[in-house]
Amino acid sequence: MNNTISLKEIAHARSGDKGTGANVGVIAYTAAGYAFLEQELTSERLTKHLHELHPQGVQRYSLPGIRAYNFVLPSILDGGASRSLRIDSQGKVLALAVLEMQLPRPENLAQMQPKSHQS
Repeated sequence: MNNTISLKEIAHARSGDKGTGANVGVIAYTAAGYAFLEQELTSERLTKHLHELHPQGVQRYSLPGIRAYNFVLPSILDGGASRSLRIDSQGKVLALAVLEMQLPRPENLAQMQPKSHQS
């Protein structure tokens, strides 16, 4: 058994540009997943995961009412949509990159997945 899971197994995400920065919203499928992410999905871990994009000053905001976290990544788009030469100048693909993040495998994984993922 693998000791890690991909974030996409317990959450979905959406991202987009905000000027020269971007934000990534991560929404847990279940309350158990949200509680797990409270400890595991930190600004520091996200910064390390996206290190090739040189994120700085990443901030996490908790939205418990909708089981979500919003990450603000200032200046990650290297000038923004109209100036950046990056392929993803609007930050739309950031969510997909974040969902590939590896996290420690929780014992209660089945309680964190949507019913369609459970066998």
